[in-house]
Amino acid sequence: MTDPGTGSAPALRRLLDLLASGAATEDFADVLADARRQGAPAAVLSEIDDATWQALRVHRTLRQHRRREAELTALFDTAGDLAASRELDTVLQAIVRRARMLLGTDTAYLTLPDEAAGDTYMRVTDGSVSVLFQNLRLSLGDGLGGLVAQTARPYATPDYRTDERFHHTGTIDAGVLDEGLVAIIGVPLLLGGQVIGVLFAADRSPRAFSPDEVALLCTLAAHAAIALDTAKSLADTRAALAELNSANELIRAHSAAVQRAEQSHDRLTDLVLRGAEVPDVAAAVAALLGGEIAVLDTGGESLAGRPAAADGLAEAAAASRTEGRSVRHGEAWVCAVLAGQEPLGTLVLRGRPDLDDADRRLFERASVVTALLLLLRRSVAEAENRVRGELLADLLTAPDRDPAGLTARGRRLGVDLGRPHVVLVAEPAGAPGTAATDRSRLARAAERYLFGSRGIGAEHGETVVLLVPADDAPPGGRGPDGPDTADTARPAAERAAERLARLAGFPVTVGAGRPAAGPVALAAAHAEGLRCVRALRVLGRSGEGASARALGFLGVLLGDGPDVDGFVGATLGPLLDYDARRGTELVRTLRAYFDCGGSLTRAKDALHVHVNTVVQRLDRVEVLLGRDWNHPERSLELQLALRLQLLSGA
Repeated sequence: MTDPGTGSAPALRRLLDLLASGAATEDFADVLADARRQGAPAAVLSEIDDATWQALRVHRTLRQHRRREAELTALFDTAGDLAASRELDTVLQAIVRRARMLLGTDTAYLTLPDEAAGDTYMRVTDGSVSVLFQNLRLSLGDGLGGLVAQTARPYATPDYRTDERFHHTGTIDAGVLDEGLVAIIGVPLLLGGQVIGVLFAADRSPRAFSPDEVALLCTLAAHAAIALDTAKSLADTRAALAELNSANELIRAHSAAVQRAEQSHDRLTDLVLRGAEVPDVAAAVAALLGGEIAVLDTGGESLAGRPAAADGLAEAAAASRTEGRSVRHGEAWVCAVLAGQEPLGTLVLRGRPDLDDADRRLFERASVVTALLLLLRRSVAEAENRVRGELLADLLTAPDRDPAGLTARGRRLGVDLGRPHVVLVAEPAGAPGTAATDRSRLARAAERYLFGSRGIGAEHGETVVLLVPADDAPPGGRGPDGPDTADTARPAAERAAERLARLAGFPVTVGAGRPAAGPVALAAAHAEGLRCVRALRVLGRSGEGASARALGFLGVLLGDGPDVDGFVGATLGPLLDYDARRGTELVRTLRAYFDCGGSLTRAKDALHVHVNTVVQRLDRVEVLLGRDWNHPERSLELQLALRLQLLSGA
């Protein structure tokens, strides 16, 4: 009789070998079947059957342990990926691939919401072969993913197409059909109780997912949520660091700009305190800003630098006063120079089309320093003008009382009365009887007109008198017959009338006496200028500027010591020059024409020439003197000049 234990030993060893080799479950059933074929006793068969059942239990336990080991390895690897701070897309791709491998599915994928578009999209896929599926976008709440996102719970379907638990759409169903998916499981990516995405695993054949598989996918989804949160935190941290770096750079730049502005302000203020002039400050500002600076007074005249184009400059200065800042003006920058609300002038910066905030603030600080300098100079000038005004009043009232004393006083005030000066007499164009307020405004305008020059001015009687060095007066002028380089008083009067009117805000009449030196001669020149002003008023030319010489024969009558030769030369000069160069007799012909009462016939008899000769000579006179030579007023001047020429023996 065979020993049951001995009879079952080979079968038991075989079962152990199967366990050790990790054989398939079906191989264990073959051991019992072989024993039956060999005719083993019932007791042996029963023992083998019990041993097979125990071996299968051990086999299942080992398989579960191996699967759990694989799952733990995958989770450890995923945790390692997270700890290594790898790129988000790489981590998510690894998680999706491990989900597919561990669950043994045909594909796995992960969807995330697109807050800007208001839907969800495929972030990562693994095992997908359909481009349509890979680019699928799902509206919120649609499909299995919508059900998972709304409930924050995992859902699985053995057959997606026939499952009615979620909302089907044509787009989603078309993508699933193109990929050939049937069984799908989706689990939520939870972060703080909020669903931030869905992780899926899917097969192309019907399949039921076990609770262990659901739990494993949920664990991988948790890792994916951590990866997304870590990436978001890193992005926020990088953004915060970038903002901090930008803020730090801004603070450093602002600090450097403030320090530069303070140093520049100190440098400019030191210039003012050391008695620098406006051009010195303008040069310093130009060096600091790397451009060209012009300083203009309220009338637009240049105090320093190259004069600026007038087009739109007044509007730009007004805008700067209104805004309290520098403003763009074409390719230049303009900043009003203010003392409170009172305009003192304008700064113009050229050569710097673009200014950053630091340089713009520096430019604006320069206007403040310039205002300080102009205020200091104005205060000094006002004090000096009061003293100079007293000098001027004494000079015009009693010049012969103490000429030497007046000259010495003037020298102490920086006015050399021994040098030639032009005396300008100005009055509001509405005189006589002009209100005292207008004369006061005109006096203030005269102070601003003389500001920065060597001239002096003061109210005197019903007028405002200005004493301007002759070499400061504009060169030459233009008389009625052409350039008049000898008359330096006329252009001074014309310019003063124009600028005083602009500064005072109403028309101003200015008369000029001839240049004179010494107290007595200057007083006489003042009397001549005063007569000139009255003549302009009588002639209806109020609001203009002129010298006695520019008034023609009236100047001969009004001038202090009539300049007969000058009048004759100014009136007949072109004819005299032509006769001298060509040997013609235009002056003699013109005299004969006037002596004969404008008769060509009588004139040709007096000259003993043909009438055509007289006509030709008078045509030449018209070319040289102008078409108005025979008009009443002009002909009177010409006849007077012809008589004076005969009297002078020229």
